[in-house]
Amino acid sequence: MAPHAYWKGTLKLSLVSCPVVLYPATTAAEKTRFHLINRETGNRLKQQMIDSETGEVVESEQKGRGYELRKGKYVAIEPEELEAVQIESNHTIDIESFVPSEEIDQRYLNHPYYIAPDGKAAVDAFAVIRDAMKDQDRVALAKIVLTNREHIIAIEPLGKGLLGTTLRFPYELRDEDQFFDDIKSPKITRDMVDLAGHILHTKAAHFDPSKFKDEYETALKALVKRKASGRTIELPEPEERPSNVVSLMDALKQSLKGRGGKKTAAKSHARRATGRRQAARKTHRSTARHRKAG
Repeated sequence: MAPHAYWKGTLKLSLVSCPVVLYPATTAAEKTRFHLINRETGNRLKQQMIDSETGEVVESEQKGRGYELRKGKYVAIEPEELEAVQIESNHTIDIESFVPSEEIDQRYLNHPYYIAPDGKAAVDAFAVIRDAMKDQDRVALAKIVLTNREHIIAIEPLGKGLLGTTLRFPYELRDEDQFFDDIKSPKITRDMVDLAGHILHTKAAHFDPSKFKDEYETALKALVKRKASGRTIELPEPEERPSNVVSLMDALKQSLKGRGGKKTAAKSHARRATGRRQAARKTHRSTARHRKAG
């Protein structure tokens, strides 16, 4: 049985429309969470709002929202004023365009949602829209209002349903140039790149999220279980940090040696690459000799 729907409305493609429901595709329910407590009594703590200047406790009826114009200077915004600019949801996902999936910059992807038909009567129209998108191999872009804010949502087929992912707006992304401009362009040898390529080859795999293990979450659960049972928690000895690698080439070579059983595959891959380069050089020399003879 599906959980309670996060959003209900209509998915619309031109004159074709059908009722749909949205469910969050992610959850944090299984993550270990902690509360602030009083160590002496074991009771949970309650937070209070304090005026930053007077130090006095601010009661609920005195709390408001303000936008900082400059340091320490705020303009108060009343709830009814916010309501005046909020976008009223018409509970419609109106598809505006279809774009190739490879054109969507991964940095824009925000929150994923499962989209399913709402009721038996919606199944036919839903299937038509879904299957048409499968045939075109494109992603639909539409607008949707969630929590009083308008979002752009990218929609694509996923199994029997659809996956909708809200997208960030351009102003929410930082320009990569401010982080990458200072990266130098050192002179590295072809051999170094080839060695790194061999390491990549030995680690080649397929995307399988079932192999992702949150070791910290597992350790947290074990810690809580041990503490709750009254067992003493033994603190581990601090690990020594490895010294900085002086030679990049040595590090690359050592990485290949440490691959164990996969080392043979790396050597085979390296021999093939070397053989291709030697064959290319022989061809080049042979061509040069023919030119001189001519």
